[in-house]
Amino acid sequence: MAVLVGTSGWQYRDWRGVLYPPGCPQRLWLEEYARSFPTVESNNAFYRLPEEHTFAAWRERTPDGFVMAVKASRYLTHIRRLRDPAEPVDRLMTRCAGLGDRLGPVLLQLPPTLRGDPAALDACLACFPAGVRVAVEPRHPSWWTDEVREVLESRSAALCWADRDSRPVAPLWRTADWGYLRLHEGRARPWPRYGRAALRSWAARLADTWPRTADVYAYFNNDPGGAAVENARTFTDLTA
Repeated sequence: MAVLVGTSGWQYRDWRGVLYPPGCPQRLWLEEYARSFPTVESNNAFYRLPEEHTFAAWRERTPDGFVMAVKASRYLTHIRRLRDPAEPVDRLMTRCAGLGDRLGPVLLQLPPTLRGDPAALDACLACFPAGVRVAVEPRHPSWWTDEVREVLESRSAALCWADRDSRPVAPLWRTADWGYLRLHEGRARPWPRYGRAALRSWAARLADTWPRTADVYAYFNNDPGGAAVENARTFTDLTA
């Protein structure tokens, strides 16, 4: 099992002295980040979809083998709420093409008020080009049905495993031959860090679920105070 560990974003000022040397200019943070981690989850596209040349620039600034997961635009997930997905998916993938071989999975984080709709999810997933890995993070309990699981499995889309307060907040379904994990907030001090025992539990869950040949992407979204950086370093060691 190849676990690629990173963080959700890299542009955090309070990471100076934790990941970025005090004298490192912000324009070089991505390069500095890529020296420590093999992957990052880009949240930029969720708030404002970058142009293709921005994705291409990120590709040029990162080394061979680096992988960037992309969080899909909120226009698709929160405004359209998965309705009429063809145009926003096409726009997203056209611009993400700038990443070339650096493109990793696309994350669909659904709004917590969006109730389960297997048909809408299936129609949305059908719009993605063959070979693109899509992870889905539902946040309403009505999504936990056999029908939703069947849609994910039929489209080889990964159910995003998610953690908050050092506990799973979603079923631990394996719906694809690859995995995706997001860790939002731990219970250790100082907040919002994860303790080693919680991280060890997640490492065991991944090892028990996927074979050695599988790719699993794990991203820490607990950025305040550099918690994500420190936890990602520890998790890298635990999953090596």
